[in-house]
Amino acid sequence: MSDAYDVMLVKPGKTYAGAQGFTYGAGASTETAGARQICMNVLPMPTGARAKVHHHKNIETIAYLLEGDCTVFYGDNLECSKDVCQGDQIFIPGNVAHAPCNLSGAPCTWIVVHGSGSDQDGIVMLPDLDEVLAGK
Repeated sequence: MSDAYDVMLVKPGKTYAGAQGFTYGAGASTETAGARQICMNVLPMPTGARAKVHHHKNIETIAYLLEGDCTVFYGDNLECSKDVCQGDQIFIPGNVAHAPCNLSGAPCTWIVVHGSGSDQDGIVMLPDLDEVLAGK
């Protein structure tokens, strides 16, 4: 019997390197399931890990911290931050510069959802702000 509904099951184990500087656990996305308007991936962050500063052009992000604690820096000059604890969710509007940084001393794991088929869609890297981040 064929599946005429295009329902896709994504098994764990596949990974990919994101422009943000991390290896992600590939979840449901354009690449794995043909998604067009939403994606979800797993982001494990070892102790001391910092994302490269970026924003998603006109794409919203919601991230759920599955385990651990993490700080997310954001804003035009990364002047703002939120300390995120296990079980918290954070919403980041499109076009807002941000970078999660694991300053906690223990690994953490995020479940990241974007309002686009791939978390690499519309990504804009902000290398000038990486220097600002390094000073935090």
